Amino acid sequence: MSQPAIATHQVCFQSVLEDCTLEVPKGQFWMLLGTNGSGKSTLLRLLVGLMRPNSGEIQVEPPIGFVFQNPDHQLVMPTVGADVAFGLVEEKLSYAQIHQRVQEALSAVNLWHLQRRPIYALSGGQKQRIAIAGAIARHCEVLLLDEPTALLDPDSQLDLVAQVQQLVKTRGMTALWVTHRLEELDYADGAFLLEKGRVVDQGDPIRLKQRFMQQQVA
Repeated sequence: MSQPAIATHQVCFQSVLEDCTLEVPKGQFWMLLGTNGSGKSTLLRLLVGLMRPNSGEIQVEPPIGFVFQNPDHQLVMPTVGADVAFGLVEEKLSYAQIHQRVQEALSAVNLWHLQRRPIYALSGGQKQRIAIAGAIARHCEVLLLDEPTALLDPDSQLDLVAQVQQLVKTRGMTALWVTHRLEELDYADGAFLLEKGRVVDQGDPIRLKQRFMQQQVA
């Protein structure tokens, strides 16, 4: 059995997470489901290194890409192509290599034709795909997404989740997507249910969807 691309073992962070344990198989698309305040976003920030746990162990296969709920919090350059290239600065690549990486990444999210488009002129869904393209350009093995459809319209929501599902299948990436939208679980290979900072169930996303719906009714 191969090692998981994302794993936590008895991770604790203040009073938000306690004994939170999970593993995401390499090359799969998993979702993290839970009500507001269950610790979903905190866990993702621990995985990407924006926070440090008080105790426990975290293993995430680098390099890691992170997509915020609001793409305006991470797109910093004036145009699409420049923003995707921005994350490659530290790799000391040639201009030709950078151009190739940007072209590959934008083509993967079907936005190569917008490489010269100003960031401010993009829709919310396009901005999120640019954030994902930035991770692809850096050849990230793991993609973490914190409720990336929260600010999108219904059509853009399903378009984005289908795009990530396809990227996982075609590029062998591992993705963990935080959500509270039950319809998005239909695209996942598996899911975790988080309650009060602990993973209380995991596995088949359809079964977890049904359990979560029953909890909301009760």
